[in-house]
Amino acid sequence: MNDLLTWLLAWVAGAALGTIFYGGLWWTVRKLVASGQPALWVFGSLLLRMAIALTGMYFVAGGHWQRLLLCLLGFAMARLAVTRLTREPAPPRSESPEEAAHAPQSR
Repeated sequence: MNDLLTWLLAWVAGAALGTIFYGGLWWTVRKLVASGQPALWVFGSLLLRMAIALTGMYFVAGGHWQRLLLCLLGFAMARLAVTRLTREPAPPRSESPEEAAHAPQSR
């Protein structure tokens, strides 16, 4: 039971690290639009996000490959979650008969 709890915590820690990493990436990209020095933002953000993610994974793994694997799984799942949550909403589509047809009608 103790191993199961440890593995669950490793997965949760990976999800938290992934959320920080990919959430930080999303925030950085949004800041680039108004920034006067975009290269500095990109490079600084990359260094900070990588340092947090790699240091966190090092401590979570603690020399056990199983914990590292579960941490990476949580990290990858966080990418999917952040991508889905930060997606721009699609514009509403109108369903008029001309637009709904898949091919033009010949007369």
